[in-house]
Amino acid sequence: MSKDNQTRPPVGSIREEGCYPIDLTGPGSHTLVIQSGVGSLSVGPSRLGKKADLHVAPDAKIDWTVFDAFSTPAGSPWPRYLRYTGSDAGFFDWAQRRPIEEMTWAPILSADTVVDASRSNLNSLHIEMNPSGGRLTLKLPKRCFLLGVSGDLSRFSGTGDMPSSLTLAPRTGRRKNDTPFLMPDLGELHQVTSLALHHAPLGQPISLAFLSRFPNLNSLHLRGNFCDMDLLARHSRLTDLELRFMPDLEGFPSLNAWPSLDTLIAYNVEESEGKRLKQEMKTRAKTRPWAGHASVSQLRKPEWWTAEFGRPFSSWPKHLAKLANEAYNVALANLAQARSLAEAEAAITAFTMRFNTLKGIETTEREDLAEAVWQLSQADHLVGQPITEDMALRWFDAARKY
Repeated sequence: MSKDNQTRPPVGSIREEGCYPIDLTGPGSHTLVIQSGVGSLSVGPSRLGKKADLHVAPDAKIDWTVFDAFSTPAGSPWPRYLRYTGSDAGFFDWAQRRPIEEMTWAPILSADTVVDASRSNLNSLHIEMNPSGGRLTLKLPKRCFLLGVSGDLSRFSGTGDMPSSLTLAPRTGRRKNDTPFLMPDLGELHQVTSLALHHAPLGQPISLAFLSRFPNLNSLHLRGNFCDMDLLARHSRLTDLELRFMPDLEGFPSLNAWPSLDTLIAYNVEESEGKRLKQEMKTRAKTRPWAGHASVSQLRKPEWWTAEFGRPFSSWPKHLAKLANEAYNVALANLAQARSLAEAEAAITAFTMRFNTLKGIETTEREDLAEAVWQLSQADHLVGQPITEDMALRWFDAARKY
């Protein structure tokens, strides 16, 4: 499949599984493996290992049109879901004539970059901003689409037409007792009417004060740990409100604050305020029936949150999470018997070294293990003096090979 279009298969002609040479970054540079029932493709640097189906250098120039020849058995463009880590924004030009159903881009930018995607045809676009590198300014597609931005939100700005829905997942601290996180200025994106905020249930709380910058909101979906809940009452135009995996609803307004509310979903929320919310939902139904779905369910006691989300392995693959929790339990038991700093160090060192021979320990997992070491340092012991965070992390760094 060379770059000479005359020798390429016709558009959408390849629908069968198999191995196909493609000119992704040069003549015959890659072999694409198509598997039955798989509609996704990941492209990125070799450091991603098996997380990327096709490895390319971060700054490689990519010929996205090589995928024109591929389609699903039903005849729609393949891949349906594309994930790319790198600096080449050429897929936006490609998407002007070849629709992309779902695109995830983790840009690797050495300098501030401006990209015009106004004529691109994307149903869903997710941008993952790393904490380093250049800023990204994106002129958004004119077509109605879904936009998600995660990571360091301060390094992203969107201009032009607004998405039909915006999802934000900022990178925050890991601890629920940290000072509340303040969202950065998002510029023109403040004009959206539908907003979703995704966050860890036991992570650093996000202050909802920033919602005052969103004057047009009629739909709001919250997931995770937030504070300043009373400020939600200012958004009296809400018609759709969802609350999921929220361990703290302190200060949550009465439902009377939203006279036009048609849909209410509260799922896996704290028990005390959840009971009050459930009663208000039933009372409201007697005076004005809910036009949409209304449900308050899975009310949780404080201990449930600790059991489900208290350890930093909840997002790990099941087999790795099982090993991590077993090692954590052993370290916890050893620390409970520790009577000296040397014995405490031995417990944390043994925990750390347990992962030296495991595959799949990358940056994210290393950060999770560092957090686990901090948690262990705060556990009960018989040492007779505190185990400081700096001390525990020195032991961790000295023992790890990842």
